[in-house]
Amino acid sequence: MDRRTTLKWVLAASASMPLLQYDDDVLAAPSTKATSAVAKPYGTDPNLVRVYKPGDLWPLTFTSEQRATAAVLCDLIIPADARSPSASSVGVVDFIDEWVSAPYETQRADRIVVLEGLQWLDQEAGRRFSTTFRQLAAGQQRQLCDDICYLPKVKPQFKQAAVFFARYRDLTAGGFYTTPQGRKDLEYIGNVPMASFNGPPAEVLKKVGLL
Repeated sequence: MDRRTTLKWVLAASASMPLLQYDDDVLAAPSTKATSAVAKPYGTDPNLVRVYKPGDLWPLTFTSEQRATAAVLCDLIIPADARSPSASSVGVVDFIDEWVSAPYETQRADRIVVLEGLQWLDQEAGRRFSTTFRQLAAGQQRQLCDDICYLPKVKPQFKQAAVFFARYRDLTAGGFYTTPQGRKDLEYIGNVPMASFNGPPAEVLKKVGLL
C-alpha cells in the first residue's frame, strides 16, 4: 500500500474516530519505552497530490516484531471470511503504524497505549505459554484476548490491557472499513457514479416538506 493512501486513511480516521476516554490511573506515568521524539506535523493543508514515501513526513514506529504482532491481532479482530479479506491483508497494520507515528496529541496518546499493549500481549503470552503472542496457536491467542476484549467487565488486573484492546479494535475497524474491501463488506454504495439520477422519492420529499 502506498503512503498517499495511508495518509488519506489517517485524515479520514482522525475526523471519524474520537479518542477513547482513558482513565487517569491507566495512563498515569507512561513508560518511556512507549515514547519517542516528536516529529514535525504536516499542518492543516497536507499535499495529497504528492506521492509520499515511508519516512517523508515522520519516522514510522513499529519494529518488525511489533508489526508481526499487530498483524496477528488485526486478523483476530477482522479475520478473512467468505465476504472479505482479513484486516492485515488490506494494509491495516500500515494504517495503524502511520497513525501512532503521527505527531499529534491524539496519536501520541494512542502511541503509548498501542506500544505498551503489544508489549503486554507478549509478556502475558510468555507468562502463560512461554512464547510470544504471535507464536501462539489461534485458540491460545483468542483465550488471551477473551480476558481483555470487554472493558466494562474486565478483571482489575487486565484493565490497562483492556483499554489497549478497545482502542486497537477501533483503529482496526476504522482502517479496514475505509478501504474498498471494507466498504464492499458493509455494502456501502456511496461515491459510485450513476448513469442517471431522478432525485429522492416523492414520499421522502413530502415528508420533509419539499413537495
